[in-house]
This record gives sequence, C-alpha cells and structure tokens, in this order.
Amino acid sequence: MKKTLLFIAIMAATTISVTGQTKTNIPAPEIQIKAAVLAAPSDKRAGATVYGYNQKGEFTQLRKGTNEMICLADNPKQKGFSVSCYHRDLNPFMARGRELRKAGKAAQEIFAAREKEVKSGKLKMPGQPTTLFVYTASDDDFNAATGEVKNGYLRYVVYIPFATAESTGLPLKPEGPAMPWIMNPGTHGAHIMINPPKDKEGQ
Repeated sequence: MKKTLLFIAIMAATTISVTGQTKTNIPAPEIQIKAAVLAAPSDKRAGATVYGYNQKGEFTQLRKGTNEMICLADNPKQKGFSVSCYHRDLNPFMARGRELRKAGKAAQEIFAAREKEVKSGKLKMPGQPTTLFVYTASDDDFNAATGEVKNGYLRYVVYIPFATAESTGLPLKPEGPAMPWIMNPGTHGAHIMINPPKDKEGQ
C-alpha cells in the first residue's frame, strides 16, 4: 500500500495541474518549435522567431528568426492545443497582453487597458494591416513526443486598428462560410476575422 501511494505521489509531481486538468511534461524545445510554426504560412516557417517554455514552465525565446514572423508554442498551462504566429509589428500589442494576463487581468480589463494605452500613445499598434494565424486542436490530437498534430484547425485574423464596417465595407458578422467580417470595429483591436469551415474530420 505504501509503495502504491508513493508511486501516485511521484506521478502527480511530474504533471502540471491546471484547474483540474493535467498535462505531461513540457515538450523539448525542438518539438515546441516544430508544432508552433504549423500556424505560419509554409514559406515563413523556417525563418520565424519562436517563443515557448523551458522546463520550469517559464516563457522564453526558443529560436531567433530571420524574417518578420513570430510564433508562440502551445501553453502547457491551458487545456487544448493552440499555437499562433503573427507579424513582428504586432509584438508590442501581444506582449502587453501577456503581461496583463500574467498580472491576473481578465479579458475585458486587458482590452480596456490596451485601448487606453494605444490612444495615449504609450502602446504602439502597426500602421498597416498585420496578420495573426491561429492553429488549434484537441490535446488528444497533439503528439508531444513528435510535434505532430492531427485534425488541426487554422483561422486568420488581420488587425486594422480603428477600422469600421463603414471604412472597410465588411459586415459585423459572417453571412457565409469563410466570409470575412470585422470584430471590435472602431477600437485599437479592430480586426478582420476569417474562419474557414471545418471539414468532415473536424478540422
């Protein structure tokens, strides 16, 4: 009985507990990089800068890139697999969001804080449309040993700060599969959403 309890304690210590969810140890840097760049266009993957997590769970740069793309590895503290890549001019905006989340701010508080900072000039947004790619899957469809992902889903976001439905001609909601639409119009976070339809495999 004592041996059984000891085994259970050891196993618990090797996992990360997240609001009732657990994930195995953080994948090796090369695996995180391989999976993270799946969100980027194929011709941008080799030169992308990649951020991920060390074995202590700390957010860190895993690879310095040579092009304009920045990719983020899957967060081991969150349920589900999710990686993203975005244009480097969006990095101040993205980094500020991470700072505010780390400080315990909720989504609405983060939005309000960045809106205020952008309007005051403290936080700089890109002066041209810039793109974010997000690639997601279930935990079961991500192989942390190989970096391979099955049944992944890729969506696209194009940031155009302070744009409106009137200035772009875009609707406020999609009216058909993959139809672009504008979200948060008139704010610092205004962006075009493009959500391709999922195929029969759930992608």
